[in-house]
Amino acid sequence: MSDEPRGNFFEDFKTGNTYKHWPGRTITETDNIHFSLLTMNQHPLHCDANFAAGTEFGKPLVNSTLTLAIVVGMTVADISINAIANLGWRDIRLTAPVFPGDTIYARSTVIDVRESGSRPGAGVVTTKTEGYKADGTVFMTFERISLIPKRASGPSGRAK
Repeated sequence: MSDEPRGNFFEDFKTGNTYKHWPGRTITETDNIHFSLLTMNQHPLHCDANFAAGTEFGKPLVNSTLTLAIVVGMTVADISINAIANLGWRDIRLTAPVFPGDTIYARSTVIDVRESGSRPGAGVVTTKTEGYKADGTVFMTFERISLIPKRASGPSGRAK
């Protein structure tokens, strides 16, 4: 294994850069039920197939906070593996349903890059991320703001 740092640092981000995150993830019924139970989300649309059959969807929906968690996780290798902190998420939009068995993917575009006003060794990177299904349907969008170190100030405690 290489001792070289991986991932992007502040200097690597340019407005307009787009990252197609890989691999995708097929969400299972078990993922959905376990996540809903773990997070105490008791809405029957996520875990009661009989209830869900009587809704406009006709079957259980994947918990939207599970899809958000997976999509954010997909972005880490390209966007935030070296991040000092997540500064926020904004404008989260849920634009289409996701069902157990759907395979989801994500892509992010850098929409703003600026020096940090309080951390000379870092900058603030804002990305817009889209989660989309294998058929191309965009089911989620959001903006994420991350505090990213400059290369010279990057992580120094990597395992060897």
